[in-house]
Amino acid sequence: MSDGVYDMPEEPPRRARRTGGRPRALLPTIATLIVLLILFSVFTDVWTQRLWYRSVDLGSVFSTVLGTRVLLFAVVGLVMAAAVVANIIVAFRTRPRVALAPSPSPGFERYGDLLQQHGKITVGVIATLMLVFGGSAASGEWKVFLAWRNRTPFGVTDKHFNKDISFFVFDYPWLRVLLGFGYSIVLLSLVAAIITHYLYGGFRPSAKGQKASGAAQVQFSVLLGLLVLLKAFSYWLDRFGLTTSDGRLFTGISYTGDNAILPSKEILAVIAVLCAVLFFANVVRRTWLLPGVGTVVLILSAILLGALWPAALQQLRVRPSEPVREGPYITKNIEATRQAYGLEQADVTDYQAKTTATPAELLQDTEVLPGIRLIDPSVVGPTFEQLQQVRGFYSFPTDLDVDRYRINGKVNDTVIAVREVQVDRLPAGQRNWNNDHTVYTHGYGVVAANGNQRAADGTPVWTEKDLPPTGQLGKYEPRIYFGEQSPDYSIVGAPKGAQPVELDTPEGKSGGDPTLNTYEGKGGVPVGSFFNRLLYATKFRDANLLLSSRVNPDSKILYDRTPRERVEKAAPWLTPDGDPYPAIVDGQVVWIVDGYTTSDNYPYSEKVALDVSTRDTTTGRGTIAQQPSEKINYIRNSVKAVVNAYDGSVQLYAWDDSDPVLKTWMKAFPGTVKPKSDISPDLMAHLRYPEDMFKVQRDMLAKYHVQDSDTWYQNSDLWRVPDDPTAVSSGDSSTHIPQPPFYLSLRMPGQSDPKFSLTSVYVPNGERENLTAFMAVDSEATSPDYGKFRILRLPGNLQIPGPGQVYNKFQTDEGIRQALLPINQPNSGARAQFGNLLTLPLGGGLLYVQPVYSVRTSGPGSYPVLRYVLVSFGDRVAYGSSLQEALTKVFNTSVDTGEQPPGTKTPPAQQANQTVKQALAEAEAAYTAAQTALKNGNLAEYQAQVDKMKQAIDRAAAAGAAVTPTPTPAKPSATTTPNPSSPPSSPTG
Repeated sequence: MSDGVYDMPEEPPRRARRTGGRPRALLPTIATLIVLLILFSVFTDVWTQRLWYRSVDLGSVFSTVLGTRVLLFAVVGLVMAAAVVANIIVAFRTRPRVALAPSPSPGFERYGDLLQQHGKITVGVIATLMLVFGGSAASGEWKVFLAWRNRTPFGVTDKHFNKDISFFVFDYPWLRVLLGFGYSIVLLSLVAAIITHYLYGGFRPSAKGQKASGAAQVQFSVLLGLLVLLKAFSYWLDRFGLTTSDGRLFTGISYTGDNAILPSKEILAVIAVLCAVLFFANVVRRTWLLPGVGTVVLILSAILLGALWPAALQQLRVRPSEPVREGPYITKNIEATRQAYGLEQADVTDYQAKTTATPAELLQDTEVLPGIRLIDPSVVGPTFEQLQQVRGFYSFPTDLDVDRYRINGKVNDTVIAVREVQVDRLPAGQRNWNNDHTVYTHGYGVVAANGNQRAADGTPVWTEKDLPPTGQLGKYEPRIYFGEQSPDYSIVGAPKGAQPVELDTPEGKSGGDPTLNTYEGKGGVPVGSFFNRLLYATKFRDANLLLSSRVNPDSKILYDRTPRERVEKAAPWLTPDGDPYPAIVDGQVVWIVDGYTTSDNYPYSEKVALDVSTRDTTTGRGTIAQQPSEKINYIRNSVKAVVNAYDGSVQLYAWDDSDPVLKTWMKAFPGTVKPKSDISPDLMAHLRYPEDMFKVQRDMLAKYHVQDSDTWYQNSDLWRVPDDPTAVSSGDSSTHIPQPPFYLSLRMPGQSDPKFSLTSVYVPNGERENLTAFMAVDSEATSPDYGKFRILRLPGNLQIPGPGQVYNKFQTDEGIRQALLPINQPNSGARAQFGNLLTLPLGGGLLYVQPVYSVRTSGPGSYPVLRYVLVSFGDRVAYGSSLQEALTKVFNTSVDTGEQPPGTKTPPAQQANQTVKQALAEAEAAYTAAQTALKNGNLAEYQAQVDKMKQAIDRAAAAGAAVTPTPTPAKPSATTTPNPSSPPSSPTG
């Protein structure tokens, strides 16, 4: 045959080699690309974070956090990698020449040979894995490390262990972290040693006789000894952990914990140390008998001392006389809880609430009546949106905010919101990258309404409105580039002289074409360079950042724009309040965010779940965020944070500068928190007591208003926050959710003037719904009593209806039902919506006020308008088209039914009754005229009508001295005025 015959078989092998070589070369290339992409992604995240922090002048926060994380990653990761690798190397070098027993399966030795051939690569991979695993876990504990490193004494010593509270708050958590890393390092080292010895025959559980070589016994003994020594350290730490352990009755050390668990931990720690010594001794003795005996003794001791002894003591000594045994420990828990939650100054006073009020008592509260807020911020959001939206791409939040503003020389409660842009509302034809990210970049202006007034048609009385904004709140920068509903990112800025592209307002001041704007604020990250554009194109996975001509050399990118996330990034050690609120301060629109420092390691203080404790019917709705699901037992409103709505700058002010936790973080991040003295007077006027902290405190006060251990143990005086009765009418199926607190201007007994306060009520724990206490905290930051809790406890034998019962009265009262019937008719196209049910002390009793809105049920542009005001005092209910009308009805009922039985009443008393009615009617008319004059800006007429109202009330008070009212249940049918516009009538009782 020819030579060609012999050449043919040679060609396929050459092809096979070439074909087989490509995958071998391709796989490393793909792996390299994947690694490079991962590294670039990590670099992009880190570098853009650095740029963001520099844009808000908080580069030190970034460098401190990054430096700490890198330090922990390197130290713990290297220690773990070194320990595991060292044990592998020791096990490998001390391997026996001959295995103790045959391998468990054929070819098992190949694994050892393979590892021996590629030893450096194997060890390198294991070291890298340990470095990443240990370093990643450690870097996540940077907060615990920084808090320990910069710890500040509390100045309060725990009497049980004679240690400052800071040991439990700062030292104890870090020691626990170190213990956890210690366990991980030793356990992983032990596993690595066992596997290595097993592979090379130094450890064979199946071997007859000796199952581990001498070298393996030494290595195992040392590692097991270290493990038991760490257990001894754990027992020692557990003693301090008892101060924050959740028991059956309370958080902290109990009688059983003090007399059984605590000494058992000390004994077990000693036994564990002795057991560890036996393991270390095994290095010399080479017998597992003594370490085995020590381990058995330790396990039996843990069962006997750690479980059986405490259980026996609890059953035989504590249970029969639990109140006596636990009394001192309950007292310690009460004291610590009240300290940790800032409840020491809660002032509880008995309040003999009346069910009737005389004209003289009402006269004392005339300053309070005009301040009762009728506009419900959780209802009128759609009203703001429909009447002040201007264009469909503008938006207001579902729940608005309540603030105070001085208007015409008087401070008024004001419902306020910011008009923000929401690109999701643009018509589909207008949605494109340029519009979404370069045109519709910001909102415009603030809208505000008087909290205690309504227009003739039931809409709010605006104090700031329209676009461009006009009103009584003064001049300010109206552009809102940073808000709760801002786009995820926007590209802003342009060279000088360039044509603006950012939409400012849909029309100019006199109509016509839209006005455009170019952002000139200091906020935002420059993206003029190709490198930064590449980074942010990668970050947002958007190639348009690289390709669009709208991105110019002077462009900036705005992102992370909501107030909460900016504060969370600026101060990552803070827990921000769930509801930032806007305010006009020093000519700027700012977002005010209350920041909390918390801990779960304050000894003996009761723990609560933060998300559960702050939850009510407004939580998670709209822009109101839910708190994280973590347990705490210490909280302070330590920081007031301010985010500028135009340039996004973040200012942190130390509010509770006595807080040791705040001092600790100020040492960790020096210069980031400004002193309280830097707060301007204008900003101070808008600061208020924070909602989420108040919710936590009211949750704790429901039980910890009791300071006597016996009463506390008996649970005979437990309170609870009532369910929100309006949840059903608003269509919320989650009816068993607490009623939210309300900001309200009121005067508590003993106060000379009304104060802006945060209020709530309590009912008894259980099925009863009658009112048991009313609580208010002074919320004016300028007040010397700011933060003081005043609790009015109602006597147990007085049946004052609670919110649920009052709401039920409003729903079932025949007069109110008849008044609402035209609204709720199936063919009316509308429904009645009940607003917030406010409670406040008035006239020696408790007054309930609830607005009722009419809402169209179909058709576009529906929004609620205020139609009626419902009031309840004692057993009486009434309604009116205005608050004054409703109050006149309900209190005239009291006066009228205060008469003696017919035939015994003297003519002077009858005449006094008529005088009271006439004077109150005149007072109402004067009040209405005064409000009209105020709305029209006629201050002279306003003052004249106020004087006339005062004179009329004085006459009513003088005449009322002849009347002694006696409460009589009101007849529901008499509380109705069929025509709201007709003159107010006096309901009969």
